[in-house]
Order: sequence, then structure tokens, then C-alpha cells
Amino acid sequence: MKLRKLNRNLHRDLGYIFFFLTVIYGLSGIALNHIDDWNPSYIVKYEELKIEEYINQENLNRDQILSLIKKYTPGEEYKNHYFPDEENLKIFIEDGNINIDLTTGKGYIETSKRRPVFHQANYLHYNPHKMWTWISDIYAVSLILLAFTGLFILKGKNGITGRGAWLTAIGIIIPIAFLLIYYYKIF
Repeated sequence: MKLRKLNRNLHRDLGYIFFFLTVIYGLSGIALNHIDDWNPSYIVKYEELKIEEYINQENLNRDQILSLIKKYTPGEEYKNHYFPDEENLKIFIEDGNINIDLTTGKGYIETSKRRPVFHQANYLHYNPHKMWTWISDIYAVSLILLAFTGLFILKGKNGITGRGAWLTAIGIIIPIAFLLIYYYKIF
């Protein structure tokens, strides 16, 4: 009876301690699973523009650049600019850049802002610091303990010797089947 109580208490306490880390890794895991569908860390906006002003590369000055920024991206802060070639102007702003074809006046504005919650969760998921490596390792070991202690929380027909055995078997078969089909290409 003491072993069962110790198991239950360990499972409960680890669950409480690592509740928020589980939510963080769960959110960032979902976001990173869909990285081809969206940028999980940034909201990227792309807007085409057509400037009316004539820009002469040789006598372009900072005031003209600031005027363009004020007109086409109000509220953005100027950082720098350069000419990648004779026909194009690239202006760096606080949250992105403006690209203008000087011959046609056509261009685009690309801005990005950190995606709330997901940016921070992904930052932690990418293991940003040696200290975080230790926290992540402790969390990973705790997840293994949570998995094993969870097997023995219930007893009887709903526990590991009854219904729990079937559900655990399904949970084992799914990743193995996936590996056999997609990694080893057996089927």
C-alpha cells in the first residue's frame, strides 16, 4: 500500500510542478508541427505599394527616406537603407523593410511582429541557454516518470491489468506502425 501511495503522490506532484511546461511544450509543438502552414513565431505581413515620387539615387537624402516611411508605413522607425543595385532601393524599418524598384515605382513592404505567446513558447522549445538545457532535461525525465507512474494510478478493471493494458498497447502500436510505414518503409 505504501508503494501505491508513493506512486500516486509522485505522479500528482510532478503533474503540478510541470503543468505549465507541459502547456508550453504542447503549444510550441503544435506550432512547429505546422511550420509549413504558418510562421509560428512571427506575424509576417506583405503589402504591395506604388510610390508616386520620383527617386534619384544620386541625390536621395535621409529626409526623403523619412518622408517615404511616414507616408507608406506611418509609425515605423527608420533604421537604414541601401541600393542593392542601380534600380532598387531597400529601406530597413523597425519591424521589416521596404523594397522599391526605382524604374517603375513599384515595391512592397514586409513587416513582422512577434506572435504573442507562441514566440515565447518557441523560444523555450528551441533550448536557448545552457541553464534551460538542464531544466528541459529534468522535465524530460519527469515526463518519463509521469508516464510510468500514470500506468499504476488506477487498479482493477480500469487499471494497467485491465482496460489500461489495451489503451497502453494502442499507444505503443501507433508510433511503431508509423515508423514501420514511413521510416523503415516496410509496408
